[in-house]
Amino acid sequence: MTSSPAAAAVPGLPILCLKRGEERRLGAGHLWVFSNEIDTARTPLAGFAPGALAQLRTHRDAFVGYVGVNPHALICARILSHSSDSPVDARLLEARLRAALSLRERLYPAPYYRWVFGESDLLPGLVLDRYGDVVVGQIATAAMESLKEPVSAAVRAVVNPATLYWKNDSGARELEQLPRLSEAAFGNVPERLTVQESGLTFAVPLGGGQKTGWFYDQSANRQRLARYVSPGARVLDVCSYAGAWSVTALRAGAASALAVDSSPGALEAAQANAGANGVQLKTLHADAFDALKLLAGQGQSFEVVILDPPAFIKRKKDLAQGQAAYRKLNQLALALLAEGGTLVSCSCSYHLASEELQHAIQAAARHEGRFVQILESGGQSPDHPVHPAIPETRYLKAFFCRVTRAVG
Repeated sequence: MTSSPAAAAVPGLPILCLKRGEERRLGAGHLWVFSNEIDTARTPLAGFAPGALAQLRTHRDAFVGYVGVNPHALICARILSHSSDSPVDARLLEARLRAALSLRERLYPAPYYRWVFGESDLLPGLVLDRYGDVVVGQIATAAMESLKEPVSAAVRAVVNPATLYWKNDSGARELEQLPRLSEAAFGNVPERLTVQESGLTFAVPLGGGQKTGWFYDQSANRQRLARYVSPGARVLDVCSYAGAWSVTALRAGAASALAVDSSPGALEAAQANAGANGVQLKTLHADAFDALKLLAGQGQSFEVVILDPPAFIKRKKDLAQGQAAYRKLNQLALALLAEGGTLVSCSCSYHLASEELQHAIQAAARHEGRFVQILESGGQSPDHPVHPAIPETRYLKAFFCRVTRAVG
């Protein structure tokens, strides 16, 4: 962080001033500025339009960084550049995209990955996913919304895809008072996206799909699954979406797999993906909790049960209720596991710490009289890198567990 009060900045760019001492966390690398950290007596937030660019300075007038501002949000500013010599312009955006691309191209042999992961790629509020010649993006902040056109131009300059589609239907936009709106920046919008993962091919609907269409964050964990699928295993995939876990298990040697999801469209995609990869998949349209109770009532059991639910804890105040939900879901799953079976238990709730998910699994095991051994733990795939100064960028947890009957 530049610390000299004399640090130059873009002429005419408005100043946003921090209160005394509030630069310390930012100096350690965090990119978020909260409204209660602003010296509103000197620089009232009301003087900024949503999405405006500004120079952030300390109470002693030292340059901190260039920020995008939203006076209506709790996180009222996000740092886009720490250097006074690097203003937020087309050159900076293109450099950020190229840096992010170089990492993914080193990690993946084909263009199927998360290209930009917000703060972790120094582009707060921006997500870009690549599906071959199609890029699907999401914008979550007013500042990035104001930069949408130059970002689109930078995408075209860096990879020149056939299509860039903004799928801005996330609930996170409401926190920034942004409308939900999906549109093409350029190119023809396909009905379906094609994904290549671990030698398998999947297709998902673009318009009706979840997030940007695919959950790339679980790709590394799905690769881990094969070693836990014994030949002839029966697999239960709960909250299956388009069948990535199920199809991976079947191709790894499972005899059967049952995909459970509350979305009929997701299950249709799952069955189509199974067929495209030369396997057969059974599906069950039901709520996850209801489905697990139903299967237990039928006396069914499985050698592998995968739990990959949506986030049960979206806000910190929902923590207690969410912890109970994870504990109950794991308890119901354990009741269906055959002796020596494998439980894959995941959580994408940032507010649920890894230790808390582990505690939920253990509490569920004690209730069911089962003994659980955690064999391996996983996080998000490397195309979702963690920013070491921003704990919020680490959110995904996955535990691979062996489950047996408790003895003694």
